[in-house]
Amino acid sequence: MTQSKPSRVVLIVLDSVGIGETPDAHLYGDEGSNTLSNTAKAVGGLHLPNMAGLGLPLIPGVSGVGPVVVPARGAFGRMAPASPGKDTVGGHWEMMGVVLEKPFRTYPHGFPRDVIAEFERRTGRRTLGNVAASGTEIIERLGKEHVATGDPIVYTSADSVFQIAAHEDVIPVDELYGMCLTARSMLVGENLVGRVIARPFAGEPGAFKRTERRRDFPLEPPESIVLGSLVAAGVTVTAIGKIEDIFCGKGISRSFHTGCNADSCRTLEDLVLGERAPDAAPELLFANLVDFDMVYGHRNDPHGYARALEQFDESLGRMLPGLRPSDLLVVTADHGCDPTTPSTDHSREYVPVLLARPRVLAGADIGLRRTFADLGATLAEAFGVKPPHSGESFLSTVYSL
Repeated sequence: MTQSKPSRVVLIVLDSVGIGETPDAHLYGDEGSNTLSNTAKAVGGLHLPNMAGLGLPLIPGVSGVGPVVVPARGAFGRMAPASPGKDTVGGHWEMMGVVLEKPFRTYPHGFPRDVIAEFERRTGRRTLGNVAASGTEIIERLGKEHVATGDPIVYTSADSVFQIAAHEDVIPVDELYGMCLTARSMLVGENLVGRVIARPFAGEPGAFKRTERRRDFPLEPPESIVLGSLVAAGVTVTAIGKIEDIFCGKGISRSFHTGCNADSCRTLEDLVLGERAPDAAPELLFANLVDFDMVYGHRNDPHGYARALEQFDESLGRMLPGLRPSDLLVVTADHGCDPTTPSTDHSREYVPVLLARPRVLAGADIGLRRTFADLGATLAEAFGVKPPHSGESFLSTVYSL
């Protein structure tokens, strides 16, 4: 017997919740990284009953997340990244069927002087920084000078990012976004950068704090991205969090620009439980929960990371009973960012996959997928659109008895 395909998919990306180093992690300096299990160990165990019930503890590399339920109430497995690198854009693009041939360029020693000079000429402002640094550290170090001079702080990290930090009372957020658009137009070709990021902050010297009005300006994804095929086929693609930014609006029908996990989860719950659209109306709800990465992973805060995981699990527990008969809910991640290692950067890790619906095959194991693109191929099959160039669907494993 074959179950009917879903008409609505709820895809939730727990940004940076990796589950163990990949075989090539040593090439990235990420030996020993296991964001989820190391966080659990650091806090004496995690209470994640809803994810545990779907099969999270049964995935290789996962420990300390709750009791094993056999058979699991959901389907489970893990995915390996096929694209080089360990950044958000590459991870999300790969989920939607695009495997990169080479990583986005990084700038561990700062950006070329001619790039900075041209950016300063176009914006009419001098800059501070131009180094690889932690975002919270650099605003503490250069924030007072920025407030005094009005010069924006430019910095990067181990990822392919050009980040601009500015106090909201010194450079209005709309102006900061405009500066990011200027940088985005420059950082192509030989100076290619995966993302330009606006990093507004507020407060006084010694107590500066980044605000929730961060915004990402990535490269435009290729035309082959699965989202475009879904929209062309009449599927409503609803973006939550920074999903619209990651895909430059391509393949997005509507968007909710939430700024933190709590807002994203409330929006998800409202959409999953509150909307009363016809059950057969095809829709993809696609959410990114950014706090795991931005607030806790990059700041090496395992206790905050643990609280965020448990808060999401509570939200998941409210959503699961309200799924429609034709819904499919998927929980995954895009890379790691282990808060227990000395590094504050992303880590090259496997990511979990948990699947649930009212009639999901209990205990179905999708195994180890060789690429995140298998998720895009699964979405394509679920909605009946052309499959991406990369990836193999695991829909039959989830739906066949």
